[in-house]
Amino acid sequence: MLAGGGEAALIRRYFQGLTACREGVVVGIGDDSALLESPAEGGLAVCCDTLVEGVHFPADIPAEALGHRVLAVNLSDIAAVGGEPLWAVLSLSLPQAEPEWLEGFAEGFKRLADRYNVALIGGDTTRGALSVTVTVIGCVAHGQGLRRAGAHPGDEIWVTGTLGDAALGLERWRQRAGLPLTGNAAVLAARLFRPEPRVAAGRALRGVATAAIDLSDGVAVDLSRLLEESGVGATLQLEALPRSAAFIAEGGELAALLHGGDDYELCFTTSPLSAQQVERLAEQAGTTLTRIGAVESTPGLRGVDGAGNTCALQADGYDHFAAGV
Repeated sequence: MLAGGGEAALIRRYFQGLTACREGVVVGIGDDSALLESPAEGGLAVCCDTLVEGVHFPADIPAEALGHRVLAVNLSDIAAVGGEPLWAVLSLSLPQAEPEWLEGFAEGFKRLADRYNVALIGGDTTRGALSVTVTVIGCVAHGQGLRRAGAHPGDEIWVTGTLGDAALGLERWRQRAGLPLTGNAAVLAARLFRPEPRVAAGRALRGVATAAIDLSDGVAVDLSRLLEESGVGATLQLEALPRSAAFIAEGGELAALLHGGDDYELCFTTSPLSAQQVERLAEQAGTTLTRIGAVESTPGLRGVDGAGNTCALQADGYDHFAAGV
């Protein structure tokens, strides 16, 4: 337990001054509210996620990984609208204040925040079941923000990175019986616990993508949300869904690619791109880009396999932790 000082001491020790202070912060941690100056040009992008033990992460997740994850899922939301992350607010509910756990959590949060120059400007701590809420505030130039609505028939459908790794990583984590993971299984678990937000990709897609969404619940359900907002449908080439070497080696199946969730890649639509445009976008995004289908006027989501067979795809995502961990 943390010795003496209670909540105020906890905040001072682990979170005040944790991240670098960036432009726009007049008053940060230590006052009743942070005082900010919004960017001179452009609007604000704001997102908020709550992660609860046993629902969004297993009880034995490493503290450092949880610190990374809670910030990464919000940065992914900012990336999906083409935003630049600026500031974060952190609220933490803890059953008890264990110094070793807090140090690990703070280090994971700080490491990712420093990479993206995000300043932690406030929040709250309380006693209770373990849960973490993070709000991230970013900026987007006027008229440059990406939205889910905007896809048109004839557009191409693309995704960053690879799919299904996090879902298979969770499966291997559950199977490990308390033993450390190694090899491909460890690679997959890292995708689950330490997702990489595609902030650079979102930035590169401004003025290029007609619509975009981040893949938190699986490409089938998240893409269906984009299609519904745009008033269109689509057909996916199932053989084109990008798979990592670790996913293939561990025998990952199609269901994980479509419905697994927790990928935190970006799915976006564009007018047809040339090979040179794709190459340039991938370089700017810092990751691979894969064309997985096409937007159509007929509503609904369909899939075509390698033999040319077409079937309707269910617009659902697998909730990894619905049955508990």
